[in-house]
Amino acid sequence: MTRRAHQTATVRAGIGSDAHHGAVIPPLHLSTTFEFPDLDEKPPYDYSRSGNPTRGHLADALARLEGGAGAAVTSSGMSAVALALQLLKTGDRVVAPHDCYGGTHRLLQALHARGSLSVQHRDLTRLDGLEANAFDGVGMVWIETPSNPLLRITDVVARCQRAKEAGAFVVVDNTFLSPVLQRPIELGADLVVHSTTKYLNGHSDVVGGAVISATEELAQEIDWWANCTGVSGSPFDSYLTLRGLRTLHTRIRAHEQNTAAVVDVLSQHAAVRHVYYPGLPSHPGHELAARQQDGFGAMVSAELAGGEAEVRRFVHALRHFSLAESLGGVESLVCHPATMTHASMPAEARAVAGIADSLVRFSIGIEDGADLAADLRAALDTTIHTLTLSRPADVGAEVHHV
Repeated sequence: MTRRAHQTATVRAGIGSDAHHGAVIPPLHLSTTFEFPDLDEKPPYDYSRSGNPTRGHLADALARLEGGAGAAVTSSGMSAVALALQLLKTGDRVVAPHDCYGGTHRLLQALHARGSLSVQHRDLTRLDGLEANAFDGVGMVWIETPSNPLLRITDVVARCQRAKEAGAFVVVDNTFLSPVLQRPIELGADLVVHSTTKYLNGHSDVVGGAVISATEELAQEIDWWANCTGVSGSPFDSYLTLRGLRTLHTRIRAHEQNTAAVVDVLSQHAAVRHVYYPGLPSHPGHELAARQQDGFGAMVSAELAGGEAEVRRFVHALRHFSLAESLGGVESLVCHPATMTHASMPAEARAVAGIADSLVRFSIGIEDGADLAADLRAALDTTIHTLTLSRPADVGAEVHHV
């Protein structure tokens, strides 16, 4: 699907589908139950946990945009993660990145601890970092690209090829980019997972998730587990997410435009030690991201000079960035992974993953880009001023970008 066709499909998802009254926007179906014509005549929808017309519109749209055979809409991003894991048998091994989302890491570790599965965290970004038989005996390879929060890039095509040779499922969390900027099924993934709370809804007012399947067989199995476990999303949340989805392409363009201005400030300021953004030519995954993505996204992380005290001072000096978890909304957010999104990870695990206490993560919104850049620069100036007064020899000593 071309970018133009993709944008048109996003806007027109479900449009004109109301056969009863001709409503342009499909109506919201809140009913929990649906009438049977007769004892042996099951209607298309019978109970909203199993299927709902409004949720179906969103599922159809997501499947089409990701190039999948079907999609299951869930109650949250984490319920989408849990749903994908239902494909595993007891004791199956999962390979996942060190710096995956904190909630995913927590769930995998909890299931590992009780013996439901075996998890092994590896660096999936390096082709030479995995031996030829690295996926032998593995049930599932879990990929985040870009990863959360260090924006590391994994070669999806190469990993899928290796995993499929070993008979493993490949799941790609595409939350950071959305199908506008990356479509992992086209690259060989079996399942794509989203927290629809983020870019797909885009307005920070709905919690939801989705699992998109590459094949009809997988889609049916995922749907069975969604109904069985009761993780299906609500009709009202699906309605709001579908409404947000219509502006996805337009929002992504604005997000990326503002991100360029923010990255420019971060890359030049002496209060910043490292900038993590795949759009920078100095990023190790830049060329790969340029090949497998249609853009570099609007998530940026940076390590500040100093420690947690400087981070605290910095985030409190910001005026146009809200200190909050989550991402992908129209508003700009800043968070401190070590005490927020990844606080459930032990300090030792964060150290292995490279998540420093001085790391901050930005979700760049669609406010005026010049306002965001000026606000960021002023807050960094406050931080560098304090550092200069306390230990001038340290300032700027390690400023570079990875």
